[in-house]
Amino acid sequence: MTKLYSLNTPYQIKGLSLKNRVVMPPMCQYQAQNGIVNQWHHIHYASRAVGGVGLIIVEMTSVAENGRISPYCLGLWNDAQRDAFKPIIDAVHAQDAKIAIQIAHSGRKALGEKNVVSSSPIIYDGSVDAGEGKWEYKTPKELTKSEILDLVQAFQNTAKRAIEAGFDAIELHGAHGYLIHQFHSPKMNLRTDEYGQDKFLFGKQIIKAVKDIMPAEMPLIIRISAQEFSKNGYDVTYGCKIAKEYVDAGIDVIHVSGGGDGPLDNNHRPSFHAGYQVYLAKAVKQTVNVPVIAVGKLEDPELADYVLNSGDADLVAIGRGLLKDPYWVLNTQYKHNPPNEAIQFVPKAYQTSLSLELNKK
Repeated sequence: MTKLYSLNTPYQIKGLSLKNRVVMPPMCQYQAQNGIVNQWHHIHYASRAVGGVGLIIVEMTSVAENGRISPYCLGLWNDAQRDAFKPIIDAVHAQDAKIAIQIAHSGRKALGEKNVVSSSPIIYDGSVDAGEGKWEYKTPKELTKSEILDLVQAFQNTAKRAIEAGFDAIELHGAHGYLIHQFHSPKMNLRTDEYGQDKFLFGKQIIKAVKDIMPAEMPLIIRISAQEFSKNGYDVTYGCKIAKEYVDAGIDVIHVSGGGDGPLDNNHRPSFHAGYQVYLAKAVKQTVNVPVIAVGKLEDPELADYVLNSGDADLVAIGRGLLKDPYWVLNTQYKHNPPNEAIQFVPKAYQTSLSLELNKK
């Protein structure tokens, strides 16, 4: 079995110390009521912390009630939602893991919502079977300038609550066709005002507003689609421009994904093989001088380690692998390291018992 060289090494981002390079990316659970986390979320996140993940990023959490992907998604627009997060954060920290939260607004991709808004009044091309009947996407209302500024304030308010709750970092969702993406995408933003002339303005205003209230040593991450995968989508060159604009505005880490902008088009999408989006992370890393997180079918540990060793990314996000196995990290470390070396990665509470078992053999 090939030994892993980079996956298990510590990593530092400003004041954030990670015990390894493994990130659990945001993955919606659709289990919330009134935007509030519950026992499902507690078990979901705490078990991955027990399983050895270095950085857990909580699923997309909306800054406003009309910004949820579905009525069953998380929110952080009030204090009750904030306070419900605290036991989860404490449980993650107890396992020597770190936890961030992804904050966002879904814009035109809000389902089950009457007040749908976006950069421009362009309907999202698709539908979703939510299990309780078929939800249809609606034509969004174009946001006015004052409504845009209200949303910038909402992002700041949500970030403030995240800090109060005890999160270690904040991620802005600027990917997968959600509101920040809707503003910086040429095909989704047809405005003629300043938000159309500078398609990055909305994102930059949010970055500034959030950075203004964040502790200096807390990293601000943004997830971007570095390439759109539907018809007439932008390419990776424009994706790198997005990354540079937002880093210049104050972003500390780029989480690189792709697509989410509409039905897949064969002329604008990659083949979906293992590591299929690493080329996007590599291109972004060559453009900006901040850490980059790669994602996209990286659950093969040797592949994930190779991505880090090659310098294409600084951290790797393991989504499907961690859904299938909450202990993916511990199992990976145990299989790819000599037993007495692997023991250092096991939660402290279990190290003594495991050491005794190993010494019997």
